[in-house]
Amino acid sequence: MGARVLVLEAGSAAGNNLIRSLKAGDASLHVVGCNECVFTLKKSTAERNYLLPDFSSGSLSALRRVIRAERIDVVMPTTDAGVRDLSKLREKLGCRSFLPRRSVINRCQDKYELTLFLRRHRIPAPKTYAIKDGGEVDELFRHFGKVEELWCRIRAGSGSNGAIPVKTAEQVRGWIAYWERMRAVPPGSFTLSEYLPGRDLCVQCLWDRGTLVLAKMAERISYLDTGSPSGVSSMPSLAKTVFDARAFRTCEKAIRALDVKASGVFFIDLKENRDGTPCITEINAGRFATMTNIHDLVGKHNMAVTFVRLALGERVRIPRAADFAKGFYLVRSVDTLPEVVPEKDLFENLEDADA
Repeated sequence: MGARVLVLEAGSAAGNNLIRSLKAGDASLHVVGCNECVFTLKKSTAERNYLLPDFSSGSLSALRRVIRAERIDVVMPTTDAGVRDLSKLREKLGCRSFLPRRSVINRCQDKYELTLFLRRHRIPAPKTYAIKDGGEVDELFRHFGKVEELWCRIRAGSGSNGAIPVKTAEQVRGWIAYWERMRAVPPGSFTLSEYLPGRDLCVQCLWDRGTLVLAKMAERISYLDTGSPSGVSSMPSLAKTVFDARAFRTCEKAIRALDVKASGVFFIDLKENRDGTPCITEINAGRFATMTNIHDLVGKHNMAVTFVRLALGERVRIPRAADFAKGFYLVRSVDTLPEVVPEKDLFENLEDADA
């Protein structure tokens, strides 16, 4: 293909995992990285790297210079902030971005508004209420009836930032007070929703003008220890490839409801409720999951490379969009390269000391 791709936030876990997927899928791709932080950028695995000043205020001059100098064909963000900023400036970039509509991005980045939207369209999502102030928490608890625990979280952000299971209204008030006073989270940022105890699923999918092109799915089994009191996050230490037709149908219905002409990449987080129904907890529009290697390095099709082809306007025909490769595990930890391991090779070159 020989395309030239610019990856934002290069050197981060999300940036380097995306670069790895691109290189593994097509050696002819030329990958350039950029980042605002020199220390993070120093870890980038791109061929060339640029220290880039913040362009969230609308100043595009440095970014456009990189795009022109490197003859970039496609720019790929790796964070919600990067998606949001590029979405506002996409017509001025001088290259392709293949992002979803701005209105779709805005809706997806507000988890509360997204949940209300999904439930209005009869798409499984957790029952959720916005917490306007601490005085109404007791009343909100009564809306859920007799349940053992609920889920309290910030309505924006990633990595389960500010999320915690709670059993009492007092726990909710204390949690919110801490984040408002110690972490400068604005009042009215939290929601309270039903707790979903089942499997933790991730569906990553590519769309082109309303057509589902490619979709892959994984289950998070255990999580990286990020210090979150909830004990869970979107960053697994162990995940495996799975297929659940009901979850796929739910995700497809959700994207079509958001935009009948959807384009770009979406990764969708789901958890099963007490009845085993997969419920959408969030949709990340316009970027790949940090764990994207499990979606790119197995199966018939590399999702990252397929994205670039679609962004360039190539016609991609995949007869069966759901690309399931059975029996693969993603193993991650801090300061090591993530490994995607076939189940059949798990015990290769290992000795059982207890045998």
